[in-house]
Amino acid sequence: MDSEIVNGFSSTTTTFLPDITNGSEFIGNLSNIIESPLGYCGTSLKPFQKWYGSFHSYTSLTICVLGVIANILNLIVFTRKSMRNPTNIILAGLALADLLKTLEYVPYAIYLTFPNSRTYAWAVYVLFHSNFSQICHTASILLTVTLACWRYIMIANFGLGNTLCSRQRAKWAVGFSYMSSPLLCIPIYLSFSVKPSPLTRTKKAATYPEYVVNLSDLADQKANFWFYSVVIKIIPCILLTVLSLCLIYSIIQAKKRKQILLASSQLIRAKFASARTASTKSEHGPIGSDLVTRMLLAVNLLFLMTEFPQGILGLVSAMLGDIFFKSCYIPLSDVMDFMALLNSALNFILYYLMSSKFRETVRQLFFSCGDRIGPTEDLNRVYTIKGN
Repeated sequence: MDSEIVNGFSSTTTTFLPDITNGSEFIGNLSNIIESPLGYCGTSLKPFQKWYGSFHSYTSLTICVLGVIANILNLIVFTRKSMRNPTNIILAGLALADLLKTLEYVPYAIYLTFPNSRTYAWAVYVLFHSNFSQICHTASILLTVTLACWRYIMIANFGLGNTLCSRQRAKWAVGFSYMSSPLLCIPIYLSFSVKPSPLTRTKKAATYPEYVVNLSDLADQKANFWFYSVVIKIIPCILLTVLSLCLIYSIIQAKKRKQILLASSQLIRAKFASARTASTKSEHGPIGSDLVTRMLLAVNLLFLMTEFPQGILGLVSAMLGDIFFKSCYIPLSDVMDFMALLNSALNFILYYLMSSKFRETVRQLFFSCGDRIGPTEDLNRVYTIKGN
């Protein structure tokens, strides 16, 4: 289940939560669920939930603002003429998905920082917020997997990679990710709807109904958990793990091939020493290509650190049922929410630290003392030694 929906109506002591095994039920006090001896996590997570929940909206808002700024910078850099290449097109698409996700989260985080009532308009917004953020997040997942596949094709199949991994195909890959994300999320749309709550609120002597986001009439909560945790979370994580291991293996093999070639061509190496030295100091040489791969591996690792725990918790919730969901998943939902936002904001730092061309472009764009930006850094190219 999407933690956005959980957060949207579990931030107070009265909430309306779906029951995984028996439809749905009204929960008058969330703390009673967590304190129940039947809960898998018992009361161990309750103090942490209260402690972190007291400032979650502030930390989320801060990360969102920083994420919006960081992803705008990413888009500016990757769309510069000197940075336009197939890999950067995918990175720009990833930055756009993260930008939309963090930008849309800002009003939600602001609203949570102030006392609020559960009006119909608020419940509709929570539902929209959850669905829209899930679409953006799914797009970023697809683009991250695409990026890993892209890099592996370039390393493992140099000749084929130059043909397959063109700019036009990169644009198609980005477009496919954005078009397929709303379709993949259809089961989530059908699972939740706005419904009246048994509670009411009083304002100026008048009584008004309260509304919450809860399971729709079409929902199968157990199936939703399986779909969300397996299809959207665990399968992409497994693919990324396998691709990352393949990339690491390719780097190791490329280094071995390089050592063999260098050992068997001492005369040629001496003759072209100056040219080779110049190439190794640039990201246009084998070492630079390795650095690009390592940068993408860092992006994959950051993704896995945030997505795998959510997928595993969702899968366990589907297997163990409602008690585990309420006693373990819900108390950790705010933290998982924050980690997903943090993942969207940190890519700029990774790019800046691990790509000299990215740093050069940032300095040229935002600091007048920078040197003229050189030719396009083609992150797709593999130079000199196959596999680098």
